[in-house]
Amino acid sequence: MSHAGSCLCGGIQYQINGDIADVLNCHCSMCRKLHSSAFRTRGVVLTKDWQTTQGQKLLTFYESSAGEHKGFCGVCGSQIYTKFDAKPDVLGFPLGTLDTDPQVTPRRHIFVASKAPWYHITDDLPQIAEY
Repeated sequence: MSHAGSCLCGGIQYQINGDIADVLNCHCSMCRKLHSSAFRTRGVVLTKDWQTTQGQKLLTFYESSAGEHKGFCGVCGSQIYTKFDAKPDVLGFPLGTLDTDPQVTPRRHIFVASKAPWYHITDDLPQIAEY
């Protein structure tokens, strides 16, 4: 399956030529702050299946935790993907940057012990206190 996505300003565009796996809603404080939202819906793709087709020079990285690097657009600030020193074969990415229908849905909520107190989870997906 092929998927396409981009940042808010359109300066970075990407293509995924493979499956999107392990889709979940993360409620940790880092994801909430990074995405200015109650949670981040993210999936995992194989690094070999990811291709940045435009704007590679616009990608800026921030090491949010030891060995975890958040890549975002240096112009508009959209978070594009996360790469991991310990797992170089996979990337995590927010589904909100997709321009195509991923044909996947979240399977669980994680870090609900630190979710925003003003947000109430209203679906029936499993809720896990940590990871």
